Amino acid sequence: MKSVYGFVIEPAGQRYNNSKEVEGKKLITNTEIFNHQFVNKLATVVSCPMSGDDLGIKPGDTVMVHHNVFRRWEDQHGVERNSKNFFNEKTYVVYADQIFLIKNNNNWRPTPGYCFVKPIKSKDAYGEGVEKPLVGIIKHADEGFSKEDLIGFKPGSEYEFIVEGQRLYRVLSKFISIQYEYQGDEEEYNPSWA
Repeated sequence: MKSVYGFVIEPAGQRYNNSKEVEGKKLITNTEIFNHQFVNKLATVVSCPMSGDDLGIKPGDTVMVHHNVFRRWEDQHGVERNSKNFFNEKTYVVYADQIFLIKNNNNWRPTPGYCFVKPIKSKDAYGEGVEKPLVGIIKHADEGFSKEDLIGFKPGSEYEFIVEGQRLYRVLSKFISIQYEYQGDEEEYNPSWA
């Protein structure tokens, strides 16, 4: 099956990531369908659009997609519905603007306009959080930035993803406001739950 303008994808695993294996038992971490944090964002590409593709994606590649692609929701009458990307229980159609990260040849790369940033630990003993706000290290870089750059970004411009067990922020490249010099004591922050 091919789409004229969209990528045909299948979820890698289930639609929701709402359970964990703990000491050989299945622990359900979420029972709500509307919570975006538990929606699977990882997919495998089945086919590329017939109209062409300038992202360099091939069938079989793994992609990170928008959280609403596999999500179910309830309409105003309480009836459960699928996203507009739904084709059947196994197949979905997405467009280039719904894909944020591509993995081919075991390497992740962001789509143009995005960077994925690893938060760093805060050194402020009197601060509220464990991580330093609005600062991070680039792990997957768009053009114009390099991997391992220490950068600052605008408030509200980050969106959390879990990529291979690491918590990363997806940040639009245009919202990166400063590139810092390394001091040498920056430490990446990855919480144990990620």
